[in-house]
Amino acid sequence: MKTKKIPLRMCLGCGEMKPKKELVRVVKNKEGEIFLDLTGKKAGRGAYVCSSAPCFQKARKSRRLEKAFSQKIPDEVYDALEGQINARPGD
Repeated sequence: MKTKKIPLRMCLGCGEMKPKKELVRVVKNKEGEIFLDLTGKKAGRGAYVCSSAPCFQKARKSRRLEKAFSQKIPDEVYDALEGQINARPGD
């Protein structure tokens, strides 16, 4: 029996390769808006980060999201993303 391949993505915070389902996807759409994609299916450029606050803070401090999306990200967007990550149940 063939085993199903698990897609891996790299967390921008810790740099570890993890199964896609364990990570939170951050998306930049055509309009340049940046937001969390909890379904993992929204259109746009995606970047992944662990669902833990320390990992997100590391990605924020090293500006890895800005590098991934090739644009400056306002603090309000970072604060909103961090709030959403902290509010996720069960993590």
